[in-house]
Amino acid sequence: MRALVTGGAGFIGSHLVDRLLELGEEVVVLDNLSTGRIQNVRHHLENSRFRFVNDSILNAEVVDRLVESCDLVFHLAAAVGVWHIVQNPLQAIQVNVEGTETVLRAAFRHWKKVVLASSSEVYGKATKAPLREDDDRVLGPTTVSRWSYSSAKAIDEHFAWAYAARGLPVVILRFFNVYGPRIHENGYGTVVARFIRQALNDEDLTVHGDGKQSRCFCYVDDLVAGILLAAEVPEAEGQVFNLGNDREITIRDLAHLIRELAGSRSRVTFVPYEDYYGQRFEDTPRRVPDLTKAQSVLGYRPQVSLEEGLRRTVAWCRTNGFLAHRSRAAVGA
Repeated sequence: MRALVTGGAGFIGSHLVDRLLELGEEVVVLDNLSTGRIQNVRHHLENSRFRFVNDSILNAEVVDRLVESCDLVFHLAAAVGVWHIVQNPLQAIQVNVEGTETVLRAAFRHWKKVVLASSSEVYGKATKAPLREDDDRVLGPTTVSRWSYSSAKAIDEHFAWAYAARGLPVVILRFFNVYGPRIHENGYGTVVARFIRQALNDEDLTVHGDGKQSRCFCYVDDLVAGILLAAEVPEAEGQVFNLGNDREITIRDLAHLIRELAGSRSRVTFVPYEDYYGQRFEDTPRRVPDLTKAQSVLGYRPQVSLEEGLRRTVAWCRTNGFLAHRSRAAVGA
């Protein structure tokens, strides 16, 4: 099989690429390195079953050619990270909506199966827990740019449903807070990346708000296993699945746990959201996935505990440039 992975140089995408190559598949990566990093796939550049294309999903001609040459499309490319969305909502909307439409249009033209990466952000600030795939979305006003990402990913899903209604094999996956080696504060997994960098350098761990907001964090290997199951199980086609881990933890407790695992002398401090995001920012207080559907249809069950996953991630960060690292983006979440 030849797989096209858009966003394959990103945090999650590069781990998917690793696994596909381990399984003996051919892999083509399309990534413009806006948030992806060539370091994530450099070790594959001499592999005859790997090809890297430095271009954008907005380039319809390139997308069409690559989709035509592949058997299966994993569409992970997107503008990610709350800070980036808030700072440049126009670019995020264009990439996430127009880019996904471009990929799906090409897949429909050449009739190729698509596994589409969506996000738990589509649920907005819904406080129901756990969240099922058919639950209502709850969003703030359009004047708050944070919700543009939620809306853009929802439009992506609507595009996918529209093509699925015409028979195209499509699977939609909603990712919940993924972390692991290769996290980076300029992209995905930023709260874990920020806390680990601060802990390794004995800096204050800066928690936004009161820290009582809670999330569920999934180790990247578990997520990749779910993505592959979604591609392999025929019954998954035409459906949407939550993928993540359903163990809930507050951000305050996450900071303390990372400090302990890093052996850090850091303090945990609290800062207002507006200090970083500016005025009119809204956060969601709680986000927990219901994994029942993924378990029953895909056989998906995350295996790596939060403590073990963070232990591996801290070890990777310790040897990959997180010590004495400073950047403007590093203060983001």
